[in-house]
Amino acid sequence: MSSEELIHAQAQELRRGTVVLACLCLLDEAQYGYALLERLNDAGVAVDGNTLYPLLRRLEKQGLLTSEWNTEESRPRKFYRTSPEGSRVRAGLVREWDDLVSSIAQLTRENS
Repeated sequence: MSSEELIHAQAQELRRGTVVLACLCLLDEAQYGYALLERLNDAGVAVDGNTLYPLLRRLEKQGLLTSEWNTEESRPRKFYRTSPEGSRVRAGLVREWDDLVSSIAQLTRENS
């Protein structure tokens, strides 16, 4: 495996955990899955539908998201929104993220 392939594989591992935090941040306003998928990709958080939709269902089951169906348009869509518990968890994850970024920044400065 080349260095580029290894970097790509490791970068995917790094991003995997960030998708939950990104969803909890973006879903302060209700959105349906495909719109969320586009916003995530536009923000540089690469994720595909086969990953996102099971994640949304899992977060809803955990009580971090709420959902409701909009059947007013020709095609029904399920809209997701961060729940009050999801907002509390998001705040904790943001603190963890900030601490982690600070720690990694310190380590990379030491090894430069």
